[in-house]
Parts: sequence; structure tokens; C-alpha cells
Amino acid sequence: METLKKIVSNQYFPAGAVLTAVVLFWAVGLLGGLSLLHNNQPPLTTLTWILFVYGAAVLTPLAGVVAALDLVRRWKRNRAAAEAGAVDALEAFEEPEAAYVEPAPGTEQATAPATTPSPAQQAAPVAPKKSAKQPGRKQAA
Repeated sequence: METLKKIVSNQYFPAGAVLTAVVLFWAVGLLGGLSLLHNNQPPLTTLTWILFVYGAAVLTPLAGVVAALDLVRRWKRNRAAAEAGAVDALEAFEEPEAAYVEPAPGTEQATAPATTPSPAQQAAPVAPKKSAKQPGRKQAA
């Protein structure tokens, strides 16, 4: 049961199912699936069957192409994501060179005193900058 759940919840399942149905439809058609036309049936039954087969014959190649393109798109996207994940994993393990240089013993580093903004600076509202008009374009009202 778990295997069936994995298959049905797979991202490739819908497009794969459509592509399989298209191939089966055309295989049955090539192997004599249109035998209804050879039998003596009422005209309305024959007409309905012909319209169904005509619609299926027109729509199944379209559905097959869309399903195949979707499968290829998903496969390429997953492959690119896997490659990007491998590159990110390699970059995470690399040590950055000269990230920190320890000061030589006996030398003092001057630190700037921390300054706090005055209450007037803290209370002053910051106005957003106006965007410049673009020449030749109308601005939205």
C-alpha cells in the first residue's frame, strides 16, 4: 500500500498517466479497436462512436505532447536543483581563506567610542525619496 501511495503522490504521476493512456488508446486503435464500425449498428450509435473517436484522435496527440513536455520540464528542473544543491553543499564545506587575521601581540587596536544618536535625530521622520519622472512616459495618476 505504501508503494502505491508513493507512486500516486509522485510529481511525475499525472503526466505519466496521461502519456500512458494516450499510448494505450493508439495501440488499441491500431490493433482493431474500431471494429464497431464493421458491425451492423443503429446510425445514432455509429455517429456517436465516430464523434468520440474523432475527438479522441484529435485531442490525444495534443495531450501526449503536453504530458511529454511536462515530464521533460520536471526532470530538467529536478536535475538542475540537484546540481545546485551539490554546488551549495561543496561551498558550505570550503573554508574561507584569510577570513580573520589575528593582530600581532603587543599592538593595540583603537576602537571608536560608540555614539548614540541624539533624541532630536531619533524623532526626526525620514521622508521617502520622490522618484524622478522618466522622459517620454506618462506617470500613472
